[in-house]
Amino acid sequence: MDSEAAPKACCGGVGQGAGCGAGQGVGDAFEAAALSVPAADAQTRAALRAELKPIPGGIFEMGARQSRYPQDLDSPRRKLRVSPFLMAPTTVTNAQYARFVAQTGYRTVAEAEGWSFVFHLFVADLAAAPVHPAGLPWWRQIEGACWQAPEGPGSDWRERPDHPAIHISWYDALAYATWAGLRLPREAEWERAARGGLARMKFPWGNTLVPAEGHAMNTWQGVFPEENSAEDGHVGPAPVRSFAANGYGLHEMTGNVWEWVQDRFGPLPGRPGARPVLDPQGPGEGEERVQRGGSFLCHESYCDRYHVHSRTRSHPDSSTSNSGFRVAADAC
Repeated sequence: MDSEAAPKACCGGVGQGAGCGAGQGVGDAFEAAALSVPAADAQTRAALRAELKPIPGGIFEMGARQSRYPQDLDSPRRKLRVSPFLMAPTTVTNAQYARFVAQTGYRTVAEAEGWSFVFHLFVADLAAAPVHPAGLPWWRQIEGACWQAPEGPGSDWRERPDHPAIHISWYDALAYATWAGLRLPREAEWERAARGGLARMKFPWGNTLVPAEGHAMNTWQGVFPEENSAEDGHVGPAPVRSFAANGYGLHEMTGNVWEWVQDRFGPLPGRPGARPVLDPQGPGEGEERVQRGGSFLCHESYCDRYHVHSRTRSHPDSSTSNSGFRVAADAC
């Protein structure tokens, strides 16, 4: 990670941008470490797979009619076809990630490098943490911050076992999936799952940001980045299953924490009006990886990337206090 690298979004991964991220050799080493973790035993793998929800295959429309952020390459809509697959109902939690680490001894990128980025409202002493990306003082480089210590020394995942594991890089997500005998979802799969069976809707529940029943996701309310009024009940990441599941039984597919997917960043697959592409897997080349779903920091005034079509990208070694993941698998 590069502490001087500027992000492309207020709430996306902070290790983004030209000239940042690990060098090719370092990145290769991180990926090799992720792929070499020992596999969980057969019983554990079967139990983890059994937790996944079935997502029906079929044709759906991916992307937005028109993008607010053209650099995200998330429009226009196009039809794609995906095969049936399985998806985790929640992001991987601290307790789940702790089990993986206990069995493998894996160290995340943040642990290996000794720091990660923490949002400023969760930093006890800003004067003691002056380093931040240029123009983004709300992100602070905190020595010792990682999934085990989400705000740095003195914080402990054990106080929030059912919260999403955060400060997770793409490599760290890959390592967990390798151990579990699962995989990261492809981007098209992720959007298919997030939509929950609905078509041409902005959110997993419809088109209204706050439905009549009340807040349906964890995002920013108030004045970004100084005051979060927490009208949705949460200032930071919420425990998994805090909000109702979508039509496929998946929770927090928008808001809460950004979720890594398998794909490299590039234009959406397929073309508007063309025959639907089957099971696209993203570009074959490129350094940045895609993240989906937005986070608790997304706000309509600055970064409303909390829709089912929203995407951003980060270098695969990037980690922040709003980056997590969920896992998927082939249906058979």
